[in-house]
Amino acid sequence: MEQIDSVVIGAGVVGLAVARALALAGHEVLVLESEGAIGTGTSSRNSEVIHAGIYYPQGSLKARLCVAGRHALYAYAAERGIGHRPCGKLIVATQPSQLAELESIMAKARANGVDDLVLLDRDEAVSMEPQLSCVAAVHSPSTGIIDSHAYMLALQGDLENAGGVVAFKSPVVGARLHGGAIELETADGTALRCARLVNAAGLGAPALARAFEGLPPTAVPQAYFAKGSYFVLGGPAPFGRLIYPVPEPGGLGVHLTLDLGGQAKFGPDVQWVDSPDDLVVEPARGDAFYAQVRKYWPALPDGALSAGYAGIRPKISGPGEPAADFVIQGVEQHGVRGLVNLFGIESPGLTSSIEIARCVADMLE
Repeated sequence: MEQIDSVVIGAGVVGLAVARALALAGHEVLVLESEGAIGTGTSSRNSEVIHAGIYYPQGSLKARLCVAGRHALYAYAAERGIGHRPCGKLIVATQPSQLAELESIMAKARANGVDDLVLLDRDEAVSMEPQLSCVAAVHSPSTGIIDSHAYMLALQGDLENAGGVVAFKSPVVGARLHGGAIELETADGTALRCARLVNAAGLGAPALARAFEGLPPTAVPQAYFAKGSYFVLGGPAPFGRLIYPVPEPGGLGVHLTLDLGGQAKFGPDVQWVDSPDDLVVEPARGDAFYAQVRKYWPALPDGALSAGYAGIRPKISGPGEPAADFVIQGVEQHGVRGLVNLFGIESPGLTSSIEIARCVADMLE
């Protein structure tokens, strides 16, 4: 049986960041990816937003890792020449009853160390974005966008320059955790022994953990799949900043985001589904987008939206439940030395990825 120091399961943005951190710390690292390329799951089906750290409960992993991760990601992108832009965003109240929610957002942000938000009245917001309709807004200047694929390629390059390897088409089907050793089995029958194992399988992380012999079943949360569909705007973008309504249960509402080429898209919505493979955008869902978007952009023309793509949020809390925090689960939680499970790494996982990697590397040291 082949022996390797550290194995990371999953070559999404978080898995690559973790593998990079371990390799830079001097470990021999192998990344096992079930697909034929990096970042084919949640990492390539999101809004590519660098979040400021506004919405999350004070002291939560999401809050702490997002704020620190945002600084780290901007610095890394600048150092590596990765396309990114701190374009800022406006969180908009479209009716007076939502004004209290804006105040709550400001308070949460301050508690999380996000101290650059500005509360705008209607005239101030419209002076920034003339096509906007609102009664008030919060401006977040440190929110931005990034080329997530270029970011993942840079992480992979750092990993490989430090001696790490990514093995594609190598799905892990199970593991045996016993006697201080971790033994893995891949779908083709390959057996590996490692001292450190990181389960960064994203949507599949809970199901994979259940196939780990020796891991207490109580340590594995229930997986839920929240599908989000995006619709693309035909024609020029009406705004220069990201536009978000006040949050809604399960997500951040149907918001407008931009890519680095200036293309505007709306989404994601929230649709609870049974399978992580349910990625077809149903064109009929676009009908509801018009009403939502016109609350803050009344000039949206009929027929301007076309089906784009869908992504699945890897949730560990279900419909109607409070949003769960990130779970970075080590020996203190499950009793298995050398194993770290990453569960529920939804948004702001991209923004937090460098800091998540630092946490995992520290736990494994």
